[in-house]
Amino acid sequence: MRYSDLAEMALEIDRIDLHRHERETTSGFTRVTTEFELVGNDTAGRGEDVTYETADHDRLHEAGLPDLTGSYTIDSYSERLGDTDLFPDPPDRPVFRNYRRWGLESAALDLALRQADTDLSAVVDRPYQPLRFVTSTRLGEPPTTRRITALREQIPGVGFKLDPTPEWDDAIVDELQAVADIHILDLKGQYEGTEVDVPADPRLYERILTGFPNAVVEDPKLTDETQPLFEDESVRNRVSWDAAIHGLEDITSLPWEPRWLNIKPSRFGSLRSLCETLEYCAEQDIQLYGGGQFELSVGRGQLQALASLWYPDGPNDVAPRAYNDPEITDDLPTSPLSPPETPVGFRWEVGRDHPTK
Repeated sequence: MRYSDLAEMALEIDRIDLHRHERETTSGFTRVTTEFELVGNDTAGRGEDVTYETADHDRLHEAGLPDLTGSYTIDSYSERLGDTDLFPDPPDRPVFRNYRRWGLESAALDLALRQADTDLSAVVDRPYQPLRFVTSTRLGEPPTTRRITALREQIPGVGFKLDPTPEWDDAIVDELQAVADIHILDLKGQYEGTEVDVPADPRLYERILTGFPNAVVEDPKLTDETQPLFEDESVRNRVSWDAAIHGLEDITSLPWEPRWLNIKPSRFGSLRSLCETLEYCAEQDIQLYGGGQFELSVGRGQLQALASLWYPDGPNDVAPRAYNDPEITDDLPTSPLSPPETPVGFRWEVGRDHPTK
């Protein structure tokens, strides 16, 4: 995706409305996000702030955003956001600034496309493709395959992205091999100071690499003890990176040239950074897949739209939102998702659990 295809699109913003969303998740926490609704010329564009701290959303709704109304291009609006502090108080984690900026930039792209009576696929001249997806879940403590088995009974062909923990022993690995079609194993080794941090355990890493020889292994932490496990090129070619990737510079700074990357647009913050990264990965033949962050509103459909255009056959961790509900229902959408018949703007609205606004 060339940024030049989008940069000069006109954008008129008369007001910005904020909508708070809240939902329980399969990971045992209450997810809160904020939907930005940019309104101009009787048209609305939407994006989603996926900042993880509920308090940051509460403060935003109390204080509001700075005045961002006016006439722009996509590029001039992005520059305005880059020069504006979008948080009433400093966020707990610097990357949250990117999350909020992406919510506003994605809403601006949606609005500009709708004001021009077109959609992203038409502007970048790429067709939407049927979208393959996997679903992510955690096994709990102690780990159990109960939810995986239930999902497989409901959707026999469903694939999984799982988060191994040090509690995974040989028995649980053997059980998973028997009951699950696992595409990605996220070691969570690149997180620091979060609730999902997982220490770099060489025994766990070896158990995962050996027990799931065909799965992509995401975000290992390389230490003196774990580094030797990744010396072989065939192992390195299975490694993907996610949490550390916020732009092109992070990709070129990785310990080896990657063969896989998890693309989360919110980490990049700006459309320019996302476009540069997609172009670079295409040139370097880096395989991509999309990743979600428990989106509750339009954000999930936007991830699906991007994946459908650029990496539709990847193990995209962008299952419809219903997969994140604690209770498994009997009408879950199946993979692959079909593109909308009449796409507009920068949103997918497919599947029973997508927003209909």
